[in-house]
Amino acid sequence: MIPVVATIAGSDPSGGAGIQADLKTFSALGAYGCAVLTALTAQSTRGVTGVHVVPPAFVAQQVRTLVADVRLDAVKIGMLATAEIAHVVGELLTDVITAPVVLDPVMIATSGDRLLDDEAIDAVRALVPLAALITPNLHEAAALLGEPVASDLDAARAQALGLRALGAPRVLVKGGHGQGNTSVDVFADADGVHELSAPRIATRNTHGTGCSLSSAIAALVPQRSSWPEAVADAKTWLTNAIGAADELRIGSGSGPVHHFHALWRDQPVLGRD
Repeated sequence: MIPVVATIAGSDPSGGAGIQADLKTFSALGAYGCAVLTALTAQSTRGVTGVHVVPPAFVAQQVRTLVADVRLDAVKIGMLATAEIAHVVGELLTDVITAPVVLDPVMIATSGDRLLDDEAIDAVRALVPLAALITPNLHEAAALLGEPVASDLDAARAQALGLRALGAPRVLVKGGHGQGNTSVDVFADADGVHELSAPRIATRNTHGTGCSLSSAIAALVPQRSSWPEAVADAKTWLTNAIGAADELRIGSGSGPVHHFHALWRDQPVLGRD
């Protein structure tokens, strides 16, 4: 059967991150996407100018209504916006959602800008043991552990193990924003710590990379034989999506990755001979 994957996250009108990026990723990787909104943002490639939060009770109603009817093979969780929504999602993970969960703890941007207050960060930290995989960036990993941001690969490995100790069965610390010509992420599970390397792409169009990577893993888990295989294939797909990002020319800021890089190039344009 075609896998069905749901995202619980915020909206990005520019289409590069959030719910929009998640649904594009699911479709690009052969999964049917469902979506539960936690927040509306006023956002473009140049930044966020406003956030309108969905009432927590309505977030719960969206999930309960969906799960009562639709089979879910995986769930991705992204921006939760407030501590109250994070608490509600925790209850849903305990009582309602049975599919494996990829938690992208959207708390701190790769620039280091905080997106959640301390209470909300604590609430997201409580979700860590309820997920099958968490995918923090370097700043988020440090915030979850209450430690300084990892400055090298050894520190990133140590923090991946530290997050495992918090109860996460699997951890992917996204370290691709470091220096050099190689992007290295650290994956930790019960079998140990592994490095995932890929060429670093010279482009400013990386808006939504974290959202897209976590969504890619959620889409591929039902289609692969193991979590490490799904994670590795998701990273390869994202690397290619970043490599094709400059083809899109969306906005004047940090543009999106090309989610459909493997599909659009060979497709005929309707109405042309």
